[in-house]
Amino acid sequence: ILAQGLKLGEYPPPLSTPQGPSHSKTMTRAAPLQKPAASGLAAGLNKGFIVTRKPVRPKQSVLKYSKAKSTRQALVQEVIREVAGYAPYERRMIELIKIGSASTFKRALKLAKKRLGTHKRGKKKREEMQEAVSVMRRKGH
Repeated sequence: ILAQGLKLGEYPPPLSTPQGPSHSKTMTRAAPLQKPAASGLAAGLNKGFIVTRKPVRPKQSVLKYSKAKSTRQALVQEVIREVAGYAPYERRMIELIKIGSASTFKRALKLAKKRLGTHKRGKKKREEMQEAVSVMRRKGH
């Protein structure tokens, strides 16, 4: 504490925090806050042995969806979709989307959520099925 220029009973200024609401829809994942350098002392706010920090690589789960899909990957997915077709729940979603009313759109989302587990995955699947329906309509099926 004394090494930081603070007197007994004084606290250092708070770390800077992001401004605005913490649950904003437009907010992206912030970089983790850097811990202050260790003082080398056994006690105090920044206690601990002084070490050189290694840079932490971003997790694979974060990287997986950040980069754009390659043409090869898109082609493989297209071939698989052509060969395997749609799952029964996907066919049911397509039928609901074809009806086109607001309630059936909601019902399609509800079905996708039930099958896939989360709201976000359900919305993504509904968008995918809407795209499939529009492609079918363009082809004239």
